[in-house]
Amino acid sequence: MLQIASDYFALTGTGLYFLLLILCLSAMWYYCYGSYAAIEFFSHQTQIDPDFHPPITILKPICGLDIDTYENFASFCQQDYPEYQIIFGVRDEHDPSVQIVKKIIDDFPEIDIRLVISDRTIGSNLKVSNLVNAQAEAKYSLLLLADSDVRVGPDYLRRVIQPMRDPAVGVVTCLYRPQVRGWVAILEALSISTEYHATVLVARSLEGMNFALGPTIAIRKSTLEAIGGFGGIADYLADDFQLGYLSAQAGNKVVLSEYVIDHAIATESFIDLIDRQTRWNCCTRVSRPWGYLGLIFTHGTAISLLFLIATLGSVFGWVVVGLTWSTRLIMAWVVGVRSLKDPIATKFLWLVPLRDLISFVLWCYSFVGDTFEWRGRRLKLTKGGKLVEITDNLAKVLSS
Repeated sequence: MLQIASDYFALTGTGLYFLLLILCLSAMWYYCYGSYAAIEFFSHQTQIDPDFHPPITILKPICGLDIDTYENFASFCQQDYPEYQIIFGVRDEHDPSVQIVKKIIDDFPEIDIRLVISDRTIGSNLKVSNLVNAQAEAKYSLLLLADSDVRVGPDYLRRVIQPMRDPAVGVVTCLYRPQVRGWVAILEALSISTEYHATVLVARSLEGMNFALGPTIAIRKSTLEAIGGFGGIADYLADDFQLGYLSAQAGNKVVLSEYVIDHAIATESFIDLIDRQTRWNCCTRVSRPWGYLGLIFTHGTAISLLFLIATLGSVFGWVVVGLTWSTRLIMAWVVGVRSLKDPIATKFLWLVPLRDLISFVLWCYSFVGDTFEWRGRRLKLTKGGKLVEITDNLAKVLSS
C-alpha cells in the first residue's frame, strides 16, 4: 500500500496528499488501538470483597428536571449496601426537582436522605457551589459525587468503591451508557459511546488515568482537602476533569471502574447539541490545548474524504476511505456495542460516519470563540479552563 502511495505522490509531486495520507494512517492506528484498549480494559473484573463496605456519603447536585428524574433518584435509594447517606443540593426552593426529592424522602424512610437548599455561591460553576453546600451535611469520609441524570443498579456502590481498598487510590470514576429520546439525542449518544469513551480508554491505556468523568466520582475526603477542597475547582467548567487531574498531581491514584452507569441525554434540538458540544470542546481546548490539537489524528472519517477529494476520486483514494471507515466502524462496534453494550450504538452503528463528520466540523468550529450560554448565563472561558460570568459591564469592556 505504501509503495503504491509513494509512486502516486512521485507522479503528483504534491505534499498535501502525503500529509492527508499520514493523518489517515494515524487515524487507522488510533482506531485499532482504541479497539485493543477497550478489549483489554473489559477483559478483567475487579474482585468484590464482601467485607469491604465503608460508609459513603453521596452528594447529588440538582437543578431542574431530567428524563425520569424520580427513577434516577430512586435507584440510589435501592443499593445493596449497609451504610450510606444521600444529600441533594439545590439553589432554589422553587426548583421543580425539590418536590421529587421530598417524595423520595417519603418513599424511602429507611435511607438517610437530606435536602440542602442554599444559594451560597463560591465560584462561577454553580454545580460546585451545590456540592459545597451539600458537603456541609456529610457524615462520612468517603464521598461519591453523582449527577442527577444518572441511574444505577443495586450493586453500584459495592462495585464502584472496591478500588478504594488500596489506600493509594484517591479517586474512582466510571464510564456511562447513554439513555436517549429523540434523533438529536441519538447523534449525541453515538458520539459518547463510540468516540468519547474510546479516547478515555486510549488515554488510560497509554498514560494512565489522570482525570475523572462527571457522572460518577468517588473521592476520599482527605484527597479532596489535599487539592483545596471544592473551592479549588469552583471556577472551572470541567470540574470533573480537575478533580481527577489535581488529585493525580497530588500523588493519588485515579482508577476507572469497570462499572458502567446509565446516563440520560435530554438534548432536544440540533442547536442544543451544537451548544453542548462546543462548550465541551472549548473547555478541552483551553484546558489541554496541545491535546485538543492532537485530536486531528483521530478524525479519520473526515480526513479520508478530504484525501479522496484531493486525489480526484482515484482508486487509491477510495481504498484509503474504505480502510479508514472500516477500522473506525470496528472500533465503534468494539467500544459501543461489545464493551458498553449500548443499545443506541447497536441499533444506529451505521450513523457513526455522519456523527464523525459533525464532530469534525464542531472540532474546527471550537478553535474560534470562548464564550457560550449555560443554564441562562453568559460565560467566558479563560486560559486554563476557568469560567468568568459576563455581566453588562464586562460585555462593554470586551466589546471596546
